[in-house]
Amino acid sequence: MTPLLKGGLSNISGPMVENTLMQNQAGNAILSGYVPIVDAMGRREGVLAIELDASGVLQSEIQARNAALITFLATLPLAVSIGWWLARRLTSPIAELVAGAEAIAEGQLNQTVKVRSKDEVGILADTFNRMSYQLKESFDTLEAKVVNRTAELAQANQEIIALNNRLKAENIRMSAELEVTRKLQQMILPKAEELSQIPELDIAGFMEPADEVGGDYYDIVRKNGRIKISIGDVTGHGLESGVLMIMVQTALRTLLAHNETDSEKILNTINSTIYENVQRMNSDKHLSLSLLDYERGTLTFSGQHEDIIIVRGGSDGQPLVEIVDTENLGFPIGLEADIARFFGSNKVQLQSGDVVVLYTDGITEAPNLEKRQYGLERLMEVVKQSWQLTADEIRQAVIADLRLHINTEKVYDDITLVVFKQK
Repeated sequence: MTPLLKGGLSNISGPMVENTLMQNQAGNAILSGYVPIVDAMGRREGVLAIELDASGVLQSEIQARNAALITFLATLPLAVSIGWWLARRLTSPIAELVAGAEAIAEGQLNQTVKVRSKDEVGILADTFNRMSYQLKESFDTLEAKVVNRTAELAQANQEIIALNNRLKAENIRMSAELEVTRKLQQMILPKAEELSQIPELDIAGFMEPADEVGGDYYDIVRKNGRIKISIGDVTGHGLESGVLMIMVQTALRTLLAHNETDSEKILNTINSTIYENVQRMNSDKHLSLSLLDYERGTLTFSGQHEDIIIVRGGSDGQPLVEIVDTENLGFPIGLEADIARFFGSNKVQLQSGDVVVLYTDGITEAPNLEKRQYGLERLMEVVKQSWQLTADEIRQAVIADLRLHINTEKVYDDITLVVFKQK
C-alpha cells in the first residue's frame, strides 16, 4: 500500500501524486496518483488510482544529468581560461604599475607603463606616466640647478677667500697706521721733565689711547712767563681722529711760536685751518677744545670742552668744589667756517694749594661691566678726597679708581687727565 492510501481514502480530497517512486509486482518503477470519484450530487463514490511507468522518466532524468555533467566538464576549461584571462587583464596593468613605482623608488625615473584601456586602470596608468615624466624633468632640472649652484658657490667661495685676504691685508695696514698714530699721539705729549720746569704750578698729565685711537689731546706750553694749557677731544675713533688731533697740536704750537697769545684769535685761526682740512678730507670730524691761560695766579678759560673741576680749601679746612661750565665759552672746532662770534672767556684766581682738573669724556663716560658710566660726581669725589696730595698723586688716585670701575670692560675711548696745583 502506498503512503497516501495508508492515510485513508478520505484524505484524498483532490488529485494527488505520491512523492516517491514505487515498484509494482514486476519490479518496475511506477509513479502513483489518485483522483476522487464524485457523482452529480457531489457525493464521493470512490478513488481512481493511476499508475505510470517511471522508467522512462528516470531514463530521461539520467540522460539530462549526464548531459549536464558532460556540458559542465566540457565548458570548465573554457570558463577557467576566460576567468584567468580576465584576471590577467585586470591585474597585469596593476602589476606593471607596481613594478614601475618600485623602479622609480630606486631612482630609475624614465619608467612608463602601457595604457591599454580607458577605464579607471587606464586613467591610473596615464597619471603614472605623467608623474614619471614630471619627476624625470624635475630631477634633470634639479641636477642642472645643483651643478650651476655648485659652480656659483665655488665662485662665491673664491671671492670670499679673496675678500678675506684683502680684509686681512687691510686690517694689518690699518692696525699699522693706528699703531703709528697711537705712537705719534704719545710722542707729542709734554714730557714729565718739561712739566717739572714750570715753577708756578705742580702739573701731572695722563693719556691712554683706546684700541682704535680716539683723538684725545692735551698740551702745556710755557713762554714769556705765561703758561698755555690746552685740552681737546676729536669726535669718533680711528686714523682720521688721530690725524686731526695732531693737526690741532701743530697749529697751536705754531701760533704760540709766533708769539700769538690771544686765546680767541688762536681758537679762530685753528678752526679756519681745521675746517678747510676737514672739507678737503671729506670728513665729518670736529673737536672740542679749551685753552687755559695761567699768569701770576690768574686762570683764564676759553673754548668749549668738558666742565673744569676746581677744588679749594675752605675756611674750616674742608675742600670746596667749584665747576666751570665751558658750554658758552666757544664752539666745536671744524664744524663751521667762522666761529668768532661764539667765543667767550672766564677767569678765576688761584690760591696756594688750589687744584684744577681737566679731563675728556673717556673718563666720565667710561662704562663698567653693568654699562654704568663712571660719571662726573665720582670723579669730583675722588679729587675732593685727595686734593691735598701732589698733582701726580691725585692723578694716580683718579686713574686707580677709574680702573676699579672699568674692571675688565673694554676701553672704548681715549682716557685723558690733567691735574695741576697752584704752588
